[in-house]
Amino acid sequence: MDMRAFDEVVVRRFRAGEEIEGLHRDRLLLLTTTGRHSGERRTAPMMFVRFDDDPLVIASDDGAARHPSWLLNLRADPHARVETPDGRAAEVVAEELTGDERIVAWDDLVARFPFFAEQQERAGDRVIPLVRLRSCD
Repeated sequence: MDMRAFDEVVVRRFRAGEEIEGLHRDRLLLLTTTGRHSGERRTAPMMFVRFDDDPLVIASDDGAARHPSWLLNLRADPHARVETPDGRAAEVVAEELTGDERIVAWDDLVARFPFFAEQQERAGDRVIPLVRLRSCD
């Protein structure tokens, strides 16, 4: 299946409050970024975990060798919009975790979801970024 078409179905079902086959709705959020080249708003569904009180998203792209577009968009403009499973939406600012903070978050993530260690192996030299989404409110 075309990933863009799949993402469109996930976004539609998520916003409608429907179950999404094969995915855990309570671990998903929608992240809307501004395209770094186009300036257009782009929405991507993705898994998240809580880091302190903030959503934390993982730029693994299933272990791809390159960073996902949404991460590159956030690096160009860290302001974004998040829609969470409870139906809330918020404006956020993205911050990539670094240093000890990233190590702690990564170790916790891999302990809970071991498949991320496998994705890091597939990513090779690319270190998978972890991005905290802090509310602007």
